[in-house]
Amino acid sequence: MTRTAPPPDSAPGNARREPSARMRAARTFVHRIGQRCAEDRGTRAALRSGLGKPMDRLERMHRIVAPLLDDRILSDVEEQRAYYAVAAMVALTHDSDRPAGPPAPDHHAHLAPKTARYGTSLGRAFADAVAAGTSRGIRESAAETRLNLLTRQSATGLHRHLPSAVRQLHTAGVAVDFARLLSDIRSWRRYRGDVSRRWLQDFYSTRNRDELQRARAADPDRDPGSDTAD
Repeated sequence: MTRTAPPPDSAPGNARREPSARMRAARTFVHRIGQRCAEDRGTRAALRSGLGKPMDRLERMHRIVAPLLDDRILSDVEEQRAYYAVAAMVALTHDSDRPAGPPAPDHHAHLAPKTARYGTSLGRAFADAVAAGTSRGIRESAAETRLNLLTRQSATGLHRHLPSAVRQLHTAGVAVDFARLLSDIRSWRRYRGDVSRRWLQDFYSTRNRDELQRARAADPDRDPGSDTAD
């Protein structure tokens, strides 16, 4: 049975505004993988070779990913699988040799406290892709279909379907918060219900805000009291 208690990174009783140690570690890992991808196209190819594959078929990835994992992670196959999957998807979104930019924790420092602490969910990313418009973005119905497909998956199914979802977002010009995605993948087996709920809530609440902003821009004299959303 899927447990629905919130994962440690998003427990409501934790009032700290700064990212948890787990999120900071995830951002550091993603940044280091990004650096390696920016430095060498051979590294990108090696990492991409593992997209959607099980742990016993990731031979080309070990020299890159294993040195970044501590002994605790290396002793847990499911934990490893999440890190390897995210490393492959980071490589998927690197199109050419380019600077890796500042470390991920600094990259999030300017964001609103909640986003800076927890990161941006896949649900928010799909909402942003819809807002980008159909010329480059994703139709709302297609985004809903993709998200609902993902939320119904087992851990194995999630690993199989995530690369195509990330590719879809990348094509739409939307950046994926891989540190948040890493945290969510790690939580999936125990907390799938909670992670799925958050993805869907983020998608629909963001879409609602986008529609309200569009309506207000089109009709500046509209009475704000007529809007029922927060």
